[in-house]
Amino acid sequence: MVKFKFLEHTADARFEAYGKDLNGLFENSGLALEEIQVNTKNVEPKEEKTIQIENESIEMLLFDFLQELIYLKDAEKLIFSKFKVSITRNGKYFLNVVCKGDKLDFKKHEFKVDAKAVTLHQYEVKKEKGKWIARVIIDI
Repeated sequence: MVKFKFLEHTADARFEAYGKDLNGLFENSGLALEEIQVNTKNVEPKEEKTIQIENESIEMLLFDFLQELIYLKDAEKLIFSKFKVSITRNGKYFLNVVCKGDKLDFKKHEFKVDAKAVTLHQYEVKKEKGKWIARVIIDI
């Protein structure tokens, strides 16, 4: 299964991510966001960060997760190449992600563009034909 693909957009970055389940969708969405910014093949899993988020909607849970990745890049200079996601539901959705990556180093990593924010414009998370799909536009 293809993890994600980039779609045409005039000013921002746009991707479509896929997953057999929600865990896979979130892992692949995280990878797509990171790949917009750097070549993730050059990001070694030296640093580990755990993210825990809860939300009543799966759409906003993914939104919050991607925003947190942008925050970690900006505040702690962390970029990631591996994600281990666990999503549970007990009324609300609970996200636990172990992210593995490295400190952003412009000499080592092929920096592409700077992701500033996730937008809600044309944002979509849905289950279609037995797989999960997310369509996301990133403000760069």
